[in-house]
Parts: sequence; structure tokens; C-alpha cells
Amino acid sequence: MNRTIEDSPNRASVFEATGDERLPRLIGTSAAIQALDLAIRHAARSDAKVLITGESGAGKELAARLIHARSARRHASFVAVNCAGLTETLLESELFGHERGSYTGAHRDRAGLIETAAGGTILLDETSEMSPRLQSLLLRFLDSGEIQRVGSDRVNARAEVRVIAATNKDLRAAVAKGCFRADLYYRLNVIHLTVPPLRERREDVPLLLRHLLEERATHYACAVPELSPEALACLAAYAWPGNVRELRNVAEQLVIRDHAGRLGLDDLPEEVRAPGGRGPAPSAAPITTADTNDIFERMVDGRESFWAVVYDPFMSRDLNRAQVASIVRKGLERTRGDVRQLLHLFNLEAEDDKPFRRFLRRHQCHMQL
Repeated sequence: MNRTIEDSPNRASVFEATGDERLPRLIGTSAAIQALDLAIRHAARSDAKVLITGESGAGKELAARLIHARSARRHASFVAVNCAGLTETLLESELFGHERGSYTGAHRDRAGLIETAAGGTILLDETSEMSPRLQSLLLRFLDSGEIQRVGSDRVNARAEVRVIAATNKDLRAAVAKGCFRADLYYRLNVIHLTVPPLRERREDVPLLLRHLLEERATHYACAVPELSPEALACLAAYAWPGNVRELRNVAEQLVIRDHAGRLGLDDLPEEVRAPGGRGPAPSAAPITTADTNDIFERMVDGRESFWAVVYDPFMSRDLNRAQVASIVRKGLERTRGDVRQLLHLFNLEAEDDKPFRRFLRRHQCHMQL
């Protein structure tokens, strides 16, 4: 069942996943969604911390809920917190609780959401928006499991809870800029899942749309609208900058229309029908061998970091696996197979060794490191 914790704002919700048939599910047959489903199943087998990245509206919370629902924790609570929707003081109180009189309006002792989720899972959505102080408090909890409520001078409780973090930002870049703690990033980034944007799995749009139309039609107690082939083709070609969230809004607009018969192109929202909205977003020219050589030289001569010139472009799909492997191979040739020297060549620190190897192995670019 769904319920809201007493006195907590709507931004924080608790989901009891015990056999709830309303639990959202992944819908689609694309290779991207099948790969995500497999990654979710693997993540559900352990209690390791998970970092979920992806664009706004792509379905990061859904992925977190599914990890919880498929895990041994599924009979305990799932708690989702929007870290961007609260001030630092309120977020600290929401997460860790507070003592009576600790601030105006604190009329009684109150447990935080981490305590509420004990034995279950807590999703920290938009983790990148946490203040430095909250990052420090979260790191302390991850290290010790101890909870000290706002206004308390002692440890009030201990909680064993699985932490899942989600963000639409590049935390690695945030670490490089000094906006996010590196030690917290490494604690959260044990298992990394990326939720693909809808434009990268266009073949799933018809199935998703049908599901959302049926869902909204049931909500409004009306018939499920039928769309013309032209309308469906237009929806599949649209770039969907708002991802599944935008598709859900379009489905609701279509359901509440007075639709006698089949809906056509003219019934679609104007932004979807606009010529600039159709088709994939313009892509850059393919990266060539000369470009990968330039990337290599930017690290060797320009002293730019591997994370900035290789990792980031790969995660944004501007580089592919073969190109990353080619760059790594060239580096190993330069260092005669010495991985420690390779780290230095790619402007990485000693503590980057494990994340560097893990990234290359995960994406099969490891060259037997």
C-alpha cells in the first residue's frame, strides 16, 4: 500500500512493496530496456549500494523500486526522498529525525526516514543537490549506521538500510569541480545503473503509450482512444526530451479529449507535431581514429583527465567501446603494460585505480588489466 509518513511533506513517500500489483514495471522489448532489466535483477541479488543515473523523467525511481521489489527486502518499506525539494535543515530532519524543541515547530521527538526504512530501502533522489553538510552526514551514516537526530547530543539509533542514490547529473564531474565529495561518490557508486532516455528506445514507445493510455482511461473511467498509424509514427519519431514523464502527460491529454473515433495527427500536442520535434536529436559527426588520437594527446600532452575526455564522452555515447579500448591499448603500449604508469599517463590518482578498472571491465574495454 502507499502511505505518507506522519508530518512529512509530499516529497517523501513510503511504498510497501509486499505483493502490491500496482508496482510499476519495465515496459518494452528494446535491447536497452532488456539490458536495464537484467542489471536490475543483478542488483537485487545483493545489498550493495546502487547509483542510478539518467535524464529527468527516464524512470530512475522505477528502477529503484524494482530493485527493492525483487530483493530480499521486498517485505520491508521502500522510502523515496527528493533531496532537491527541501532546504538543508528540513532534509536533515527528514532523513535523520529531530528532537523535541530542536527548532520552531518541533513539538515532539520524531524518527527520520532512514529509521523508518530500517530493513528496507531508501532512495535518495537528486543526490547531487545535497549540501556539503548533508553529504558529510550521509557519509557518516554509511560508515557507521548510526543516526543522530537534529538537536540531539548523542547517537539515537542504528539502522540497517539499503541506500540507492539517483541523479540526472554527472557526479564524477561534480567531484572534479569540488561540488560533491569524492569519498561519498565512491561509497554510493558500488553498482551503477544507467536508465536510457526514451529516444534511445523508440521501439518501446507504442507499448508504453498503450499501457499509459489504458492506465489513464481506467482512472477517468472512459474508453481507451485509438490512434491512426500517422499519429503513432509521429509519436515514435518525436525526441521526447521529457522522456516517459512527458509521454505520460501526452497520454493523459489524449485520454481526456472528446475523441469520437480514431485520433489523428491534428489531435497530438503541437510540440510533438512540430517539425523540429520529430526524429532523433541532431547528433555530432562520428568520432574517427584521428579524433581518438587527439583524445589520447589531450591526456598525455594536455594533462586532461581520463574521466573528462574518455569517461564522460563514453557515458554520453559519443565514444564507443572499441574506441575506448583503442585509447587504453595505446596507453598500455606507451607504458609497456605498466598499469600504474598508465594511471599517471591518463592523469588519474592512485585511488582511481579500482574505479578505472571497474569501469573498463564493466564495459568490456579492460584489455586484461
